[in-house]
Amino acid sequence: MAATAHVPFGTETTALDASCCRLREISPDYPRVYAVATMARQGKRRWWPIASCAAHSDELPADRVGRMYARLFEDLQSPTAAVTQVASALVHAIVGRVAALVVLEGRAWDPGVDNLWIHMDSDNGIDWAGVVDTTLRVLPEDDLAYAREVVTLPCERALLVWTAHRCVTSLAAVRSALDLCAPLDAARFATLVADAVLSAVTRIPLSTGTSEVAAVRRGQGLLDAFEAAGVPVRARMMLDAVC
Repeated sequence: MAATAHVPFGTETTALDASCCRLREISPDYPRVYAVATMARQGKRRWWPIASCAAHSDELPADRVGRMYARLFEDLQSPTAAVTQVASALVHAIVGRVAALVVLEGRAWDPGVDNLWIHMDSDNGIDWAGVVDTTLRVLPEDDLAYAREVVTLPCERALLVWTAHRCVTSLAAVRSALDLCAPLDAARFATLVADAVLSAVTRIPLSTGTSEVAAVRRGQGLLDAFEAAGVPVRARMMLDAVC
């Protein structure tokens, strides 16, 4: 029996709800790891938009990314380690979550800078993400194709290219905020993006029993799209091959 989406009583279930229900099942003990919230159903406490990273505060402790960095620096006493952990958490929120849905279902929500929000826990860590526009992008063979809740793209490559380019808008914004905290090499940042995609490719088939072939194809296609969009994710793969 298919699991039902977790939505407030009396609220119409959307295509995103159904997809997020499957994403929650990947890690039942931590159901927010991959799924996203619908912002129209959320209060704004502890939520902030990715777009705010592009309009950062001049005073480091006043912005959300700065608070994350300050908290981790306090623990790690290393600017490089702290900024890398903050970047990794943000990259997972932007790329890792939507990559999981791409790999699992060949669908994607909009991870763009004007659509994605982040939820902080009480310790200034990221524990959830949300979207304002819940419209999914799907493929022509999807059961939801041409339904009112979705945009149907012509082929898998179009889906992957669109997803990567929308992610890049959010990644550019968080880089602006990270640069105020500590230096982070562009190649290292790109490696975090690659890791987020490859983690989904590795974990999704094992956790869901879905096709490993489809997962690898979609993951590699997404990496190709990031590379074409100017994020050098393939540099990490060439280094791994040499080693």
